[in-house]
Amino acid sequence: MAELLLELFSEEIPARMQARAAEELKRLVTEKLKAAGLAFAKAESYVTPRRLALGVHDLPTQQPDISEEKKGPRVGSPDQAVQGFLKSAGLASLDQCEQRDTGKGIFWFAVSKKTGGPTAAMLPALLSEAVAALSWPKSMRFASQSFRWVRPLHAITAMFDGKPLKGRFDLGGAVLNFGDESRGHRFLSPGAFPVDAMADYKHRLKEHYVILDPSERRAEILRQAEAKAGEVQLKLRHDEGLLDEVTGLVEWPVVLMGRIDEAFMSLPPEVLTGSMRAHQKYFAVTEGSGKLAPRFLVVSNMETKDKGAAIVAGNERVLRARLSDAQFFWDQDRKVRLEERLPALKDIVFHAKLGTVAEKMARVKTLALELAKSIPGADPAKVARAAELAKADLVTGMVGEFPELQGVMGRYYALAQGEAPEVAHAIAEHYSPLGPNDACPTAPVSVAVALADKIDILVGFFAIDEKPTGSKDPFALRRAALGAIRLIIENKLRISLRAAFKKANSQLDYQQAGSTGKFDSEELLTFFADRLKVALKEKGARHDLIAAVFALGGDDDLVRLLARVEALAKFLATEDGAHLLTAQKRAANILRIEEKKDGKSYEGGADPELFKEAAEKALGQALGAAADRAQQAVAKEDFTGAMAAMSSLRSPVDAFFDTVTVNDANPDLRANRLRLLSRIRATLGLVADFSKIEG
Repeated sequence: MAELLLELFSEEIPARMQARAAEELKRLVTEKLKAAGLAFAKAESYVTPRRLALGVHDLPTQQPDISEEKKGPRVGSPDQAVQGFLKSAGLASLDQCEQRDTGKGIFWFAVSKKTGGPTAAMLPALLSEAVAALSWPKSMRFASQSFRWVRPLHAITAMFDGKPLKGRFDLGGAVLNFGDESRGHRFLSPGAFPVDAMADYKHRLKEHYVILDPSERRAEILRQAEAKAGEVQLKLRHDEGLLDEVTGLVEWPVVLMGRIDEAFMSLPPEVLTGSMRAHQKYFAVTEGSGKLAPRFLVVSNMETKDKGAAIVAGNERVLRARLSDAQFFWDQDRKVRLEERLPALKDIVFHAKLGTVAEKMARVKTLALELAKSIPGADPAKVARAAELAKADLVTGMVGEFPELQGVMGRYYALAQGEAPEVAHAIAEHYSPLGPNDACPTAPVSVAVALADKIDILVGFFAIDEKPTGSKDPFALRRAALGAIRLIIENKLRISLRAAFKKANSQLDYQQAGSTGKFDSEELLTFFADRLKVALKEKGARHDLIAAVFALGGDDDLVRLLARVEALAKFLATEDGAHLLTAQKRAANILRIEEKKDGKSYEGGADPELFKEAAEKALGQALGAAADRAQQAVAKEDFTGAMAAMSSLRSPVDAFFDTVTVNDANPDLRANRLRLLSRIRATLGLVADFSKIEG
């Protein structure tokens, strides 16, 4: 057994593309190895800013012998067919073929055996194909070469069984010969050095200031950052996303600490952390109280003789410039009240067919006031004020410079000019929730404006036929729908979505920009239902139960729908529920078969006068009683009670199937019993469509 080592050495690969590229390289190579009949024990891939590496362990040094069969024409077929088969199989005569009885006749078979060659001989072509097939979100072509890659590819190291593979990669105008050397850190140890196997490769890279494993680099950054903060009795402010990104920027992490001028510490903390994080990739540190400390951590890719003093000084200078800008914007922005900025929103186009941001927010205000009627504690005056001012910070200097602070700065400016705290918080929170990990607003005013904003977006883009298709969702409508669902469910809002859609649609100007759109509320409701299924599935809810409840149609109250799903899940977890589900499926199967055979439906009530057996009389009475109780419970939204009513059907249904023959010789009795079965389906259908439930 032998080991394959592959390294692709290039210019800096963007951090966001690294992990996926490493996994794809492993997949491409290992799939090709398996296709070639080469089994292996383990494959491991790694990535740094400048290299993709792959190790495949315990590969055979010899390909296995392969026996190939090719089926030919039936024995006795015309000579033309026989000759065509021989030619395709590379044979001279039928003497080299076998006759086999396939059960459908006797056919000619060409059997050939191929002796496996050395693995080292086939690997170069296999690796070249894998490298060429590696895809990137963005790629480029270099100089006179036709080959496209994410960045210029400089070298390919390919070793097998400790020896270099004899191969080359065609760059379309230039050629890279496979080598047996790697290279160290760009600045600390740029020279080449020989490698043979993965363990040696990792070890030698570390000697040359490269930590190959991203998880090891990540852990090292975290360790150094926590230690560096601890040296001055501060704490690292953990930021997993930034940590991942920085891990992809360095091969030899060295964490350094810089200072923030005290003069800037009066800026809002979001401004400080935003300035440090977005552009500079600095980590923030906090005091014991959680207050932001006037320090930052920067991860250098260098060890220097001055222990990073020059690097720290340079980063402090850059940060000082950015915070000076922020300080200027902070001071200037507060001189203008938010309402004075509203006219400027008329000059910002939200969408050519949906008007300006000012027009959008006028629609949102009307819709938010309507929704506020169903949101306990939502003060209409504050809802209206928050909706008016929600986008005003888009035209401030601070948000113009730091777009990621939209909403956040609006809150600060609103508080500074004396707006009610509920209004200020709503301005900050109306964008939320932005994702599954983002906090969902709970303050009534915030909920009203945030929900109105999202419903306006959804109705608007559905009206102008800009809906998500496949993986394309340029206006993030799926995220908007998931946000609206969370706002409704987590705040237990009793809102009719159809009514909200209608109100939002009534605000649209269909004549604007030549739009001829037409809004279909049922289509958007289905879109919501699909998003709700996704959200609930991620929480472990059974998708079939969700489908069973949604299949009833008509209901657009998400809270009520979810209560129905929960009650159904609890019911089916009981013995009565499981038995009744089985009985319902039995009844449905019988009905389906008999209705198809007879070419007609047996929907409708059974005639009690035709009940002959005691069991069918009992079932008829039980169905009537259960239906009455279930309807009353459903009307009160007591879905647990409705399920309890259904559980009373278990015994009479079981007795019916045990003692009554449905397909009686008397056609009237048979038809009546089939109608009784359809009544089971209809009664259970008061709470859910049981045909959608699996199991």
